[in-house]
Amino acid sequence: MLKIRFKNTYFILVFLSFHSLISCQTKKNDHKGKKTVVESVILPKKELPIKPAAQQTATYLRLLKDKQIAIVANQTSVIFKNNGTTQNTHLVDSLLHLNIHIGKVFAPEHGFRGKADAGEHISDQKDTKTGLPIFSLYGKNKKPSKQLLKGVDLVLFDIQDVGVRFYTYISTLHYVMEACAENGIPLIVLDRPNPNRHIVDGPLLEPALKSFVGMHPVPVLYGLTIGEYALMINGEQWLDNKIQCDLTVIPVKNYTSKSRYQLPIKPSPNLPNAQAINLYPSLCLFEGTVISCGRGTEQQFQRYGSPDLPRTTFPFSFTPFPNTGSKYPKHQGKICYGEDLSSQKLLTKLDLSWLKKAFDNSPNKSEFFNNFFDTLAGTSQLKKQLIQGMSIQKIEATWEKDLRTFKKTKSKYTLYTN
Repeated sequence: MLKIRFKNTYFILVFLSFHSLISCQTKKNDHKGKKTVVESVILPKKELPIKPAAQQTATYLRLLKDKQIAIVANQTSVIFKNNGTTQNTHLVDSLLHLNIHIGKVFAPEHGFRGKADAGEHISDQKDTKTGLPIFSLYGKNKKPSKQLLKGVDLVLFDIQDVGVRFYTYISTLHYVMEACAENGIPLIVLDRPNPNRHIVDGPLLEPALKSFVGMHPVPVLYGLTIGEYALMINGEQWLDNKIQCDLTVIPVKNYTSKSRYQLPIKPSPNLPNAQAINLYPSLCLFEGTVISCGRGTEQQFQRYGSPDLPRTTFPFSFTPFPNTGSKYPKHQGKICYGEDLSSQKLLTKLDLSWLKKAFDNSPNKSEFFNNFFDTLAGTSQLKKQLIQGMSIQKIEATWEKDLRTFKKTKSKYTLYTN
């Protein structure tokens, strides 16, 4: 059994193989109790459907009863009906229906309903359906203030992540954990599968490049669910002044390290499908260059190109125009020459081949990178390596030592095994 000790941290461990499932539930009188009880053991005859933690209301409702709740949520925070992947109710609506006292909602990048552009300022507002106040955790106020948390007994976090360092939901998680720790408020994370959990790759973040698109010393792809990541933040004492959060993680049920999970709801406007989610870690590096990664088309993060790339090498073309999630796309209205990756096979690593190919064929190499590239990559070395003409194999070799060390750290927080 995996054992991880954190001050005031309690979580449920679930182990599932194709032959057996152990379902563990934490039983305690309050969030400061120490008693953990295995309540049931189920031996399934066949592999069971994956159930995100939000689906398992019987597991966590008792922890919410008679408490004033603040919830961190977006459009992915849903409970599917009849274990399906089409009909669903939002977690906020479901909990209100079950007489759980929700006082306010905190929304990450892209907003509560997930319709805002990447990087767009999100203002505080009210939810038109429930009347609940919504407070943005993106922009100037990334961390809930003491005033906003006044009267809150518990914070519930439920957001679908994609397992990539510069995808900002884990940065929001960090600040929520820090605010909870500073104000003595317990946090419950409802875990969800990571569609890129099979990949651990890329350079580790350099401390000097810490930002909202990279806050921790992890690689671009870190191979953990958002619940496991919360455990790592706590265990590695990455919060300010090494404080720790009173954390409970409710695990995904029937989920293993070999599970593949296709997200039923777009995690953000420009990740429309499984192909985009898988290509996103590799193609998002183009955001730090003059190259478009498909924003302003219907195949975001499934193509790349620019008006300056040579047509002879890049015969595929597309023209970006404003659309949902991209009001001002790069190279708007201009024909971009590049590659169509919509049929690319499933990636099992961070792929630098497209970035290198675009750079090597760029007619204006001195203008290829912008000031955001190093921050996005999390390292000042990658740009230098590409400019020097270093091979991809040699670039990847510079990550190997750090990746081996990180994988040892990561293993301490893994909730899902074979």
